[in-house]
Amino acid sequence: MRRLRLGMVGGGNGAFFGAAHRAAAAMTGRFTLVAGALSSDPERARDSGRDLGLAPERCYTNFADMAGREAARDGIDLVAIVTPNHLHAPAARAFLSAGINILCDKPLTATLPEALALEQAAAQSPSLFGVTYTNAGFDMLREARAMVAAGEIGAVRMVRVVFPQEWLATAAEATGNKQAEWRTDPAKSGAGSLGDIGTHAFHLAEFVTGLTATEISAEVDTFVPGRRVDDNVTAKLRFAGGAKGLLWISQVAIGETNGLAIDVHGDRGSLSWSVASANTLSFAPLNDRRRVIDRASHGTAVKGLMPPGHAQGFVEALARLYLDMAEQIEARRDGRAPAADALLLPGIADGVRGLRFVEAALRSGATDGRWTEI
Repeated sequence: MRRLRLGMVGGGNGAFFGAAHRAAAAMTGRFTLVAGALSSDPERARDSGRDLGLAPERCYTNFADMAGREAARDGIDLVAIVTPNHLHAPAARAFLSAGINILCDKPLTATLPEALALEQAAAQSPSLFGVTYTNAGFDMLREARAMVAAGEIGAVRMVRVVFPQEWLATAAEATGNKQAEWRTDPAKSGAGSLGDIGTHAFHLAEFVTGLTATEISAEVDTFVPGRRVDDNVTAKLRFAGGAKGLLWISQVAIGETNGLAIDVHGDRGSLSWSVASANTLSFAPLNDRRRVIDRASHGTAVKGLMPPGHAQGFVEALARLYLDMAEQIEARRDGRAPAADALLLPGIADGVRGLRFVEAALRSGATDGRWTEI
């Protein structure tokens, strides 16, 4: 089995997420990084490519050139797009036009109209399209999804998702913090905490329950004076079928570094998971003892890339998404159906759902929490 050839847009020297993507892809043993347009600054793009050992002719200074030249040669099998949000749509369109498979960071785009236009473009392209809602790669969240689907907690009544962070509790964007600068610039991010972590929380609620959220009532806050985007959101959700939801996301919650957690309550039991204890899942059946399921438990739906007893972390969860994409690419090449687990990779429809959530939350927040269709 030959390794798949990987390209990357964004993620050059000093970038936040590029190194995590490269580590995740390498962990699968299925990809080799061979090309990149790693920065919008030409000198930094060339330096980053050199530092990663890329051939000089495959260190591009813009993604449009990269897409065209890679399509014209024995080029890449997959491109990872890890730029700021406002560049996701133009970069993805370039590679869709070139027929190259895409794994794009979330949110899919900066705005809903961009997301809808990109979805139409993807429908006209042969490219596979994945979106890196990284938490969908955690084994125990896939186990929770399988348990809900199997009816082990009965009909879902309530889901609660929280994702608090503290890193923007002060005006970090005014201190030279590059990540804070673009993530709080509406021209580059589209939205603040809603796009950055809210889309993760919303996707997780639908991913684990298998339900579709239909309406939202949201309070959208900007606590830091002078900030131009939201930094804290509390919301209620209504799901098709009658289930209800609570969602809280914040990037100004002092004392919380990365507090992602989800609870799902049915009429026969409940499930609980947090990223702080990512390798275990709490299962409380009605009128029975609470149980802790871990990755070593017999009968769990999926197993990670590392053996049980070795903790699964963020990079390994991201690696699971790369493994899913590799399986889909190779299955298409071989003319066979991909393994069922690989189809859990979030796709462009999931990305569009994220932007529908952001847009609905902003509309609801602007009308004092009025129930708003998603």
